[in-house]
Amino acid sequence: MTESLFADSPGASPTAHLNQPLAERLRPGHLDEVIGQRQLLGPGMPLRVAFESGRLHSMILWGPPGVGKTTLARLMTQAFDAQFITISAVLGGVKEIREAVDRAQAVAAQGRRTVVFVDEVHRFNKSQQDAFLPHVESGLFTFIGATTENPSFEVNSALLSRASVHVLKSLDEAELLALVERAVQVLASPPFTPAAAKRLAAYADGDARRLLNAVDAAAALAPPAATAIDEAMLERALGEQLRRYDKGGEQFYDVISALHKSVRGSDPDAALYWFARMLDGGVDVRYIARRLIRMASEDIGLADPRALRICLDAAETYERLGSPEGELTLAQAVVFLAVAPKSNAVYSAYKAVRALIKTDGSRAVPLHLRNAPTRLMTDLGYGRDYRYAHDEPGGFAAGVRYMPEGLEEQRFYEPVGRGLELRIGERLTELRRLNAAHQSSQE
Repeated sequence: MTESLFADSPGASPTAHLNQPLAERLRPGHLDEVIGQRQLLGPGMPLRVAFESGRLHSMILWGPPGVGKTTLARLMTQAFDAQFITISAVLGGVKEIREAVDRAQAVAAQGRRTVVFVDEVHRFNKSQQDAFLPHVESGLFTFIGATTENPSFEVNSALLSRASVHVLKSLDEAELLALVERAVQVLASPPFTPAAAKRLAAYADGDARRLLNAVDAAAALAPPAATAIDEAMLERALGEQLRRYDKGGEQFYDVISALHKSVRGSDPDAALYWFARMLDGGVDVRYIARRLIRMASEDIGLADPRALRICLDAAETYERLGSPEGELTLAQAVVFLAVAPKSNAVYSAYKAVRALIKTDGSRAVPLHLRNAPTRLMTDLGYGRDYRYAHDEPGGFAAGVRYMPEGLEEQRFYEPVGRGLELRIGERLTELRRLNAAHQSSQE
């Protein structure tokens, strides 16, 4: 039987918490109730081992919204009978960190542990993150940070070195549907029709909290005589949030395709139209940002390398501003991508070389390209006759072969005659001429 990430604890009375949000009422009371995250909670997996061994460790929980980061932190605190202190990196600062330290020291004197949970830890600056280091190092408290952003970029290396990073995944459709059933039981509401439940799961896009808020809203507006909540009732309850935009449905992918092809076809007006349609349909703006970054690499590439940077800057700016202000930066990126010179040369070259490697097998690295850190390797010829390009005329060692032995000369990358790739093509032509001249001189 599938159990919900937010299932209520055995013996708990849902009616005892009627004033709490549905997501809070369905939050699990122990580890066995958690659904999903089997890569962390399955037998022999890191967090399961931590629970069973009694060895609580500092960690970063990285995953999208509504997948149980806070839930897991609370469950660990309960399992180890520790004090639980929550700090919001959006609202808090060094003052809150100092208060947490004082509270941890107070209970440490009583022989009790403390867990300091920092929500949105990526929003703390370097000095604020550094404030945790001596206390994590001394073991005063266990640090658990939650983030929706890649900790490699957003959490400083000193804190990362003292905490394990655990990646949480979005809930899949089966898990979300099980959650709908459980929520219906707790609310004592009419059940959702299979079609309405699937649409709810698609709307939630892996976010359990978003799903439960939608279930709560739909159940509250269901007519008293209703025996089931169908798609029409669902649309009335959620309004524009669900209007015209079905995540995972045909129209969803049609609109994405229209945006991508409008950018590729250099039509900024159509691209803006489809971009606005996606926003109007309620798509996750971060998803649009990821798609734009992909377009910058696939369809513009080295014809204008600024495109990738503009998309990354737009995504970062959106994270700072949020909606609706941040959406303008993405609109700017959409227009830039549409008017930029186009090239899929790198994309095509990448696919071609991947296809070759799959069928060609693993060829040995030529000896002159190998490093020789030991005397034995030097004696075996590693690095012999290697020519350091920076010491050569023009910074180019003409005639040096870099492909494996026995593999015919390949030309995966062929720049197009547009944008910066026009200049890149001219440079490659000249380098190939120098290689040919060197080869002729050796014959």
